[in-house]
Amino acid sequence: MINDQFTRLRLLVGDDGIKRLQNAFVIVAGLGAVGSYAVEALARAGIGRLRLIDSDTVSLSNLNRQLFALHSTIGQPKTEIARLRVRDINPACQTEVCQQFINADSIPELFSGRPDFVIDAIDSLNPKTDLIAYLWQNNIPFISSMGAALRTDPRFISVDKMENVTHCRLAYMLRKRLRHRGIPLKFPCVYSSQTREGIPEPQFCEENEQTAGLGRERAVMGSLPTITGIFGLTLANYVICRLYQAN
Repeated sequence: MINDQFTRLRLLVGDDGIKRLQNAFVIVAGLGAVGSYAVEALARAGIGRLRLIDSDTVSLSNLNRQLFALHSTIGQPKTEIARLRVRDINPACQTEVCQQFINADSIPELFSGRPDFVIDAIDSLNPKTDLIAYLWQNNIPFISSMGAALRTDPRFISVDKMENVTHCRLAYMLRKRLRHRGIPLKFPCVYSSQTREGIPEPQFCEENEQTAGLGRERAVMGSLPTITGIFGLTLANYVICRLYQAN
């Protein structure tokens, strides 16, 4: 038995599984409450190449739920904090960072290079729509996160196709935009089906965390560190399992 940092993982996925993970190229779009936990799991699973994309810096309000948010990192780019953390977890991982806003103009360059998988952890409607449309049209495997805010019970978190997602305002609004573009709703999502009786529906702006500092309105919603973290880990788990099981 090879005794290295992936010994426990190797016992589960075997040598071939380890090689597949180490040869994989994954892009994470959005390094906030959900994306930061996804990056953590991917790095610890030995993914060989990561491209991490976010335009934001750490703010005080991020501390309740974002893995990269510490008092010592306030004001720093999330991409740079992520890069240093990944390097400390797995120095062999080739980590690229892009501190850029995701939109229709930047997507072709940001998602170039034929990634094996993309994790969509952004929550701004227009960028999210543009990204999903691009990934689907270019046959790039991906999984998308729906809304984790205002949820409290992890028992309702699951993975399903977008067409089957229920009780999620973000998914409802996103579906309308994707249908208008002719994008099939067959891609996988992480979502919560928890109902929220007595809790107001979230009011989504066209932009929020991904456009911080750009002078646009942001939707601010309450969230638990546990639920957003479970969303991110579930995204990463889906990707890891499909990569190490690939033929």
